[in-house]
Amino acid sequence: MSHQDAYQQLASVFTSRGNQVLEIEIIPSSLGSFLQDGNAVGTSKKTLVAAYIVARQLFSNLQPGDFSHPAITEIMLLFDCEHLTACNWRKLRIKAATAASDSQDLLQAELTLLTSYQCSPLHRHTKSPTLWHHRLWVLRQMQRRLPSQEGLDCLNSELEVVLRAGELHPRNYYAFSHMRQLSALLDTHWDPSTIDRVVDWCLANPRDISGWSFAVYILDTSTRPSQVQALEKVIRFALGVRWEGESLWTFIAQAARQFGLEASLEKMMIPEGHSSPMPDSWTRWLELARSHWAHG
Repeated sequence: MSHQDAYQQLASVFTSRGNQVLEIEIIPSSLGSFLQDGNAVGTSKKTLVAAYIVARQLFSNLQPGDFSHPAITEIMLLFDCEHLTACNWRKLRIKAATAASDSQDLLQAELTLLTSYQCSPLHRHTKSPTLWHHRLWVLRQMQRRLPSQEGLDCLNSELEVVLRAGELHPRNYYAFSHMRQLSALLDTHWDPSTIDRVVDWCLANPRDISGWSFAVYILDTSTRPSQVQALEKVIRFALGVRWEGESLWTFIAQAARQFGLEASLEKMMIPEGHSSPMPDSWTRWLELARSHWAHG
């Protein structure tokens, strides 16, 4: 496959996707240069490099204000997710459309493009500070046009993107930082079902300290009953499976101290008739758990 053919192949995928989210994967050359099944796309590294070479050349030849070939930068970002010039070009394209007419459809298309990058098994894209920053910028443009209820829907849909990115790239600080910034931007309270979703994700990924830190963040703005329910759920899980990992117990120690729940949670772990000093660190909480297991 020539460089030009490689470019045309990938460009056609992006130009024909409509507003659909793609799942893109780099495949071994032994499987072929390019595969597609619906929204699932596979390209070899060699094909992507060839397409990028053409895209970069075309990009350098673009005239200022010519935004008629967005697939060029889409291929460039697929190859290099930290390509700031390509990202800035896409911002200028959106700003130009905003000045001319309603850009809501264009913003939505940009968001699904970013989801295609950040929710695909592309290791660098899921944790790319450039892409997460660009995503927040896009959401800022959309937020100005969103009523409050749609803001909550936006928060929940973004959470699913972040959790997926966290699964693909553990300890994904950039993804969870994005959620903190978006939450502050929308100024929307987390509902109990969303808190449950985050806690359940953390229990499914108990070694991920970024997820646990985010759980503390959202619990800090929730009601007292939600805080108690979440912490009791985590402790029951830890005691039930005899989990000794540091991240989970760090969450318990931090949340219990921050929300003033040490005494009530401690009772779940101390056998009847026994006493113990108030735990002041995650290692002390783990010692209480081990004592609980020993008397269980």
